[in-house]
Amino acid sequence: MKRLILVLPLVGFLAIAVFLYRGLFLDPAELPSALIGKPFPAFSLPNVTGERTLTEADLKGKPALVNVWGTWCVSCRVEHPVLNKLSQMGVTIYGVNYKDDNAAALKWLKEFHNPYQLDIRDEQGSLGLNLGVYGAPETFLIDKDGIIRHKFVGVIDDTVWREQLAPLYQSLVDEAGK
Repeated sequence: MKRLILVLPLVGFLAIAVFLYRGLFLDPAELPSALIGKPFPAFSLPNVTGERTLTEADLKGKPALVNVWGTWCVSCRVEHPVLNKLSQMGVTIYGVNYKDDNAAALKWLKEFHNPYQLDIRDEQGSLGLNLGVYGAPETFLIDKDGIIRHKFVGVIDDTVWREQLAPLYQSLVDEAGK
């Protein structure tokens, strides 16, 4: 019994060391989402221009990126030119203006151009909460049926698009065309 008491702290230390060592190899940018494989959450929110109310049904019909952004988000400013370029290439992008002042969002889109086919105004953050958003930018890849297939946290740049998101997006476009 005395030996067990002496060995127990060593066993505990080794267990903690293995746990921490494993953590060294995890990607901090890859945050799991419980929504992968599930429908985009139900919502009914105005668009940024206030012309109409959008719902999750408006997101169905073709594969798309759903980009969570805000004018308060410095990283979103870095990402925005890439989104404009992707939109010009024909990539369908829907925006979720998250916890933002609508006048600032309108000014932003006028000044930096609008890559979004639809732009959802989520001033209270209710849609972001239902999506499990940690902050901005975050981007969801949805299929033609509005099912979330992938979540990316962080800035989409040319490398992220080319190496991670473009292959996934293209596979959904190909699948939708069948």
